[in-house]
Amino acid sequence: MPPKSEGTRLIAQNKKARHEYEILDTLEAGMVLMGSEVKSLREGKVSFKDSYARFSGDRAVLVGVHIPPYAHAVHTGHEPERERRLLLHKHQISAWAGKTAQKGLTVVPLRMYWKDGRAKVELALARGKKTYDQREDLKRRAIERDLARGE
Repeated sequence: MPPKSEGTRLIAQNKKARHEYEILDTLEAGMVLMGSEVKSLREGKVSFKDSYARFSGDRAVLVGVHIPPYAHAVHTGHEPERERRLLLHKHQISAWAGKTAQKGLTVVPLRMYWKDGRAKVELALARGKKTYDQREDLKRRAIERDLARGE
């Protein structure tokens, strides 16, 4: 009998990513984590401030994600902002590395979640928005909210 699927459970979401970037494509990736990082993630502690993914050769690395040390770890903790290797297929790495070589494109994490007991990160190929584009989005959302309210 196959094991019961746990499904997906959200750990954290990068709320600023959709505000600051235009999302072009998304991809799911696994991460190489230490035990104390997994425990800290189970508590829901993670910060995406200034985080991005970098590709070099046949490796993909998540940079700038802050996972605070686990409070109950005995003596072997982890560095909170260390680079974490991403688990992707080689063809995915080469395709996205080629896309990020284009001017103005970057890879940012959108959300981190549990899927069948494993920590996953959703990456987005994104282009930075200009300030006036961000303001237009805010105006458009405010108008839609007012219409939904029934004005």
